[in-house]
Amino acid sequence: MEICPELRYRRAMQTVSAPSMPIPGHIDPVPVPRSLKPRADGRIDLLGLSRDDLRMALETAQLEPKQAKLRAKQLWHWIYNRGVTDFSLMTDISKTMQPWLDQRFVVSRPAVIEAQVSTDGTRKWLLRSDDGQDYEMVFIPDADRGTLCVSSQVGCTLNCRFCHTGTMRLVRNLEPGEIVGQVMLARDALGEWPSQPEGRMLTNIVMMGMGEPLYNFDNVRDALKIVMDGDGLALSKRRITLSTSGVVPMMARAGEEIGVNLAVSLHAVTKEVRDEIVPLNRKFGIEELLQACADYPGANNARRITFEYVMLKDKNDSDADAHELVRLIKHYKLPAKVNLIPFNPWPGAPYECSTPERIRAFQEIVFGAGISAPARTPRGRDIDAACGQLKTAAEKKSRAELDRLAEEKQAALG
Repeated sequence: MEICPELRYRRAMQTVSAPSMPIPGHIDPVPVPRSLKPRADGRIDLLGLSRDDLRMALETAQLEPKQAKLRAKQLWHWIYNRGVTDFSLMTDISKTMQPWLDQRFVVSRPAVIEAQVSTDGTRKWLLRSDDGQDYEMVFIPDADRGTLCVSSQVGCTLNCRFCHTGTMRLVRNLEPGEIVGQVMLARDALGEWPSQPEGRMLTNIVMMGMGEPLYNFDNVRDALKIVMDGDGLALSKRRITLSTSGVVPMMARAGEEIGVNLAVSLHAVTKEVRDEIVPLNRKFGIEELLQACADYPGANNARRITFEYVMLKDKNDSDADAHELVRLIKHYKLPAKVNLIPFNPWPGAPYECSTPERIRAFQEIVFGAGISAPARTPRGRDIDAACGQLKTAAEKKSRAELDRLAEEKQAALG
């Protein structure tokens, strides 16, 4: 028996976690699309949908399957290759189809609450989601590249003590469309449409903004697959780096299912110090973390793992720390480079930055062992856009409040 179109549409639009149930009768079952939750205006946002979900969104809106397949291909090109958000500007879609699409769908961008530009050219955007949640992204221009630092969560699951974002509560994960939307907005701001692989200012992406990407794995994976799609944004996986504080169980999956470069927020070489500044270490220790790095799919001398190491005065910056870092990298036979990051201060921070002389001495020991160890030049400090400074709520917290919040997060991690 044929299911009426209205009932078929309602079933397909339901947001459920269980697999879709087969629909009886002689028609093909309609899979539940990944994300078809309507906005407040009743329209479905197409940004962040996979190719299949984009096609299914059109089918659930009653387009015939062949028509939906064609329109999905056209929409994908206009959205991700041309950067177009207005259906009336999609010239190979008929004029009768354009208003039909506009009534049912939208191609969004994050709302920009504030845009700042540093004296060194770094740009920071404060963005707001449809449900009123704020998050940030940063673009760092260099002579030979331009890097977009993308957020994966509103707030952060972790409580790394040197990081301003770590003082925030985790509000929620960002959806694929909200992650991809950051890249789209940056391309808008830089005037980089249509998408072309040559001559771009935005050449690299780092998942190093607000949040721990591996605690939002599915959404990050799905967003980056869209970013890497050759028919759209077409950013090579070699130009994308995912940074983790050490969510060991997810690292192999990241290598297998995403395949981008890996960066690890190491920051210390002893259990005592790393337990303090990166409390996730109490759950996944240094040895377990480094073994996961050694096992990371695709890691080799051409695609080295980057270890991020923030330089904290009298905490992790001694000669002994540098020698132990070298020993660990060699023990696990890691194809590695170390980014030495001068600590970027923020209100209420419990640490100070190592002196330039101490950073140089640390660097010389690591470099002398044949391991690349560039010292990162802080960028965007004057607009709180530097590494570890992102935080959408700029209120100051007392040390007691920071300690209490750290204890709450650690208890939640188990």
